[in-house]
Amino acid sequence: MKPIRIITPTGHLGTTPLEKASFERGCAANPDYIIADSGSADIGPYPLGADKSASNEVWQRHDLEAMLVAARKLKVPMIIGSASDTGTDRGVDQFCGLIADIAAQHGLGSFRMARIHAEVKVAELIRRRKAGATIRGLNGRPDADLALLERTDRAVAVMGTAPIQAALNQGAEVIIAGRSSDCAIFAAPLLNAGHSEADAFFCGKAMECASFCGEPFMGKETILGLVDGQGVHVSAMHPGQRCTPASVASHAMYERLNPFREYVPGGYLDMTNCRYVQEDERTTLVTGQVFVRDSALWVKLEGSGKIAERALFIVGIRDPYTIANIDAAIAWAKGKLTERFGPIGRDYDVFYHTFGRGAVMGAMEPTQGHQALELGIVVEVTCADAKQAEVICHIAAKNLFYARLPNVRGTAGTAAIMSDEVLHARAAYEWTLNHAIQASRADEFFTTRFDTVRG
Repeated sequence: MKPIRIITPTGHLGTTPLEKASFERGCAANPDYIIADSGSADIGPYPLGADKSASNEVWQRHDLEAMLVAARKLKVPMIIGSASDTGTDRGVDQFCGLIADIAAQHGLGSFRMARIHAEVKVAELIRRRKAGATIRGLNGRPDADLALLERTDRAVAVMGTAPIQAALNQGAEVIIAGRSSDCAIFAAPLLNAGHSEADAFFCGKAMECASFCGEPFMGKETILGLVDGQGVHVSAMHPGQRCTPASVASHAMYERLNPFREYVPGGYLDMTNCRYVQEDERTTLVTGQVFVRDSALWVKLEGSGKIAERALFIVGIRDPYTIANIDAAIAWAKGKLTERFGPIGRDYDVFYHTFGRGAVMGAMEPTQGHQALELGIVVEVTCADAKQAEVICHIAAKNLFYARLPNVRGTAGTAAIMSDEVLHARAAYEWTLNHAIQASRADEFFTTRFDTVRG
């Protein structure tokens, strides 16, 4: 069984540029593959529903260029998952266009590129649901019904290793994949090389966010993973960073309801009995992981739908009496909105985000009762009509200036604004699908097309 070396320079390609020095160190280690994830649900439902990239194309091109030039020079495959943040068909095609441009710019010669699309038509999901298919809710969500599907504007399936393995077996030298399991893009070439599912998926789990598995914290630095049949070796390429048992273990456990399980199509990685050993100054060896196969093949679906148009207004409050009575001031402001526009929540909605008092943590804030020196309030209004959202938002903010509180005798100093304007925000979307659907085969929701890029 051949040992396989993989490098990854970024945990989310294009969000900010990768750091070239550690990437070059990784390339000097003679990797067999250069791989990076380019997507996430962390960015919220808007990019998927509106089919817009959350990352700047200048930065996306920067990262793709560094990786492609290195991969062609080393003559090793390059794999990108969840293209352009959400892995829609648009994102895949955008990245394939960038690859062709970069190849021509640098004269990289000809190579075989696979584009793997992952979008699922909502009409097809509705058809399957009407035919009796269960679209199972994840993490406590109810199963999807027709009403939920009809609120969905766009959906993607999250691919496992099978489409990527097949593309590699058919000679793909560059793979641009739609929405993908983060760890599957790393596991695919390892499985093709004959390594165990346990080692393959753990390598992906450790490497998916690049240098987030090292310490001290550094973003966009390159990590090298080596799988050799003895376990998974994870090494930091930045000279000031180390992959330690604590840093690798903590990254393996994060973002999961069950910190010891990583679910992928066909089963889950069980990390309960993992053993983490410091192998050298910058490398940790991980053993003891197990892969548990499922009796059925379930594929995750992500979907998003538009709710309304949005408008924002920013207000600052420094007056200590108003800060102490901010809930009463907001209640008064909402009452005036109800008088003018009808009940909140019927044709419009309004939110007063009080930064300096619970805007981030909300009810989970552990320091309840602490009075801030000043508050920044972001007034957010959602409404089907953009012009009406602007009108309501302006009044919702200005009402804070005139809130009638007991014991107020002056006319000045209640609130302040940096600019008397409503900010037009992008539309509000909601996550509709965080579900799974049973598949008859691993590539059922994914289509692959091959192109010859002539650089």
